[in-house]
Amino acid sequence: MVSIRRDHKGERARSIEALERSILRRVGCAIKDYRMIEDGDRVLVAISGGKDSWTLLHVLRLLQRRAPVHFDLFAVNIDQGYPGFRADLIEEYLQREGYEYYIVHNPTYRIIQEKLDPNATACALCSRLRRGTLYRLAKELKATKIALGHHADDLMVTFLLSVFFRGEIRTMPPILLSDDGQNVVIRPLCYIFEDEIRQYVPHTGAPVVPCASPYCEDETALRFQMKALLDDLERRYPRLKNSLLAALGKVNPLHLMDRRFLPLLSAASNAMPERAAPAAQAVLEDLDAVDR
Repeated sequence: MVSIRRDHKGERARSIEALERSILRRVGCAIKDYRMIEDGDRVLVAISGGKDSWTLLHVLRLLQRRAPVHFDLFAVNIDQGYPGFRADLIEEYLQREGYEYYIVHNPTYRIIQEKLDPNATACALCSRLRRGTLYRLAKELKATKIALGHHADDLMVTFLLSVFFRGEIRTMPPILLSDDGQNVVIRPLCYIFEDEIRQYVPHTGAPVVPCASPYCEDETALRFQMKALLDDLERRYPRLKNSLLAALGKVNPLHLMDRRFLPLLSAASNAMPERAAPAAQAVLEDLDAVDR
């Protein structure tokens, strides 16, 4: 019995080590592919207390020690005032592990109770308030990047929600310039799947602290349904998630129906490449300007 248990633990340790190497490699690839972190950056890691943000913080610290560029990390947790939220557990861990950190109290719960329109959703208002606080703190604390813990499943679920319910092909981008042009948001876990994070996070020793918002259960039901749909499809068709994630990075605008691409289609059909290329490039530059 003793030897079997030791072997089991040894296999588990090797499994976690292999998983960690895989996660580190893919997070490093994402950072490189999208130029998320550069020399001299000061990265604010938004810590919700959930498994995703803890994994992000832990992995970025490991990469920080071996990265070819120098960058600083610090953690920020926004205590939104929801009853029962254990910000103390988050602070204890950050302090024990020697992170630079800031626990910021924000009266989100009170504001929602006082200001929420009867026809509006609490999640939308909560998200706006949290985002505004993060952007303000990033400026005050001289952060050059804001790192969020969204993973590959989040990107795919957002894509399905956009396609099914908004009639739009879009998702969370790996790197994003805020509307005011003052903050850069990065998502280094964009190549990592949720089940990998769920398996890995106990290895970090971080306390997984629930959100405690009384509004989340009902208002995120649709997102949970999309996650369940993805998981069901993955069971039927193994590696479907890998294919969908790859598709998000391989968009062929000439085979879609966006009328803004009509000049590009005309240019592509032109038999003279020297005329088609400049026209196509001009259209793409116009689209980039619209997106910004």
